Amino acid sequence: MSVLLDLVTIVMVSAGMVFFLAGTVGLLRFPDTLTRLHALTKADNIGLGLVVIGLVPQAGSLRDGLKLLCVWLLVLLASATVSQLVAQAARREGDSS
Repeated sequence: MSVLLDLVTIVMVSAGMVFFLAGTVGLLRFPDTLTRLHALTKADNIGLGLVVIGLVPQAGSLRDGLKLLCVWLLVLLASATVSQLVAQAARREGDSS
């Protein structure tokens, strides 16, 4: 059973890293602020979710697993809030690049 959990962890964390890499590529290659912001926030949220799902089976207790999920939820809320603020500032300034 431990080998199966280790395999799930490896697959999920690796998939999360792929999403982080895709978000970074989008940040560097997209032409304007809003598309860069969209690529970064979506890919990072999915990537972090996959990493957390991969780490939950490795958590020592239920409490530790719930802490990981709480961190993910807090990052989701913070990411949504910050992306809205950045988008409003970019729109207010008329900055599209």
